[in-house]
Amino acid sequence: MFDLSGKVVLVTGSSQGLGRGMILGMAEAGANVIINAIDVNERALLLVEQVKAIGREAIAIQADVSQEEDVQRLFHMAVEKYGRLDILVNNAGTSRAETIAETSLQSWNEIINNNLTSTFLCSKYAMDIMMPQKSGRIISISSVVGHQGALYGHVHYAASKSGQIGFTKTLARTAAPYGITVNAIAPGIIETELLLQTHGDEKVNKLTESVPLGLGKLEDVAAAAVFLASDEARYITGVILDVNGGLYLR
Repeated sequence: MFDLSGKVVLVTGSSQGLGRGMILGMAEAGANVIINAIDVNERALLLVEQVKAIGREAIAIQADVSQEEDVQRLFHMAVEKYGRLDILVNNAGTSRAETIAETSLQSWNEIINNNLTSTFLCSKYAMDIMMPQKSGRIISISSVVGHQGALYGHVHYAASKSGQIGFTKTLARTAAPYGITVNAIAPGIIETELLLQTHGDEKVNKLTESVPLGLGKLEDVAAAAVFLASDEARYITGVILDVNGGLYLR
């Protein structure tokens, strides 16, 4: 089950955090992977070697996925390398610990562009590849705050994550006649570098107290992504899969 052998996967923003976890999960399921980062640094190159050690192919491509020219180049290089693209995971994103009073228009635009515009651009160019193939999977990494809102500021982040949910449900209808499924994952409190950077240890500990199953791991989100990418999930589209340990029930 959940065999991705021979599939080609692109995960944006994947040199660390959730993206890194999903790259490793997809590779362990049999996929060849494309690692994307705004800066192909030592972490990205190390991840390439880790994937190769599993026995899969991997390349790392630098691209700022909030910029259309970079996205065009990224997808061109992906097809040039592998000849196809089977799975896109829109994972690139960031946030800042700001209240609305502290949020400038520039900061708002940067977070929306990084998180939501990148989802639009990458999905658009993925569709161009997947539609002639008559197959494909597009998965976006939203957040529990897309459902319930953020608790301490982060209004730009919450808006972008809610936007991904609406985007996913709408694109699912467009993509379905071509055999392409479009889904999203809404993680809760997952142990990542970004979580600690934006909230700090004290706030993370306080937030975790409200989660019935405690702090989530990278593997929890990776497993959900592998499932949605698999043939077993072929009849699932337009779904927001909650991976939140019981933090938010709907």
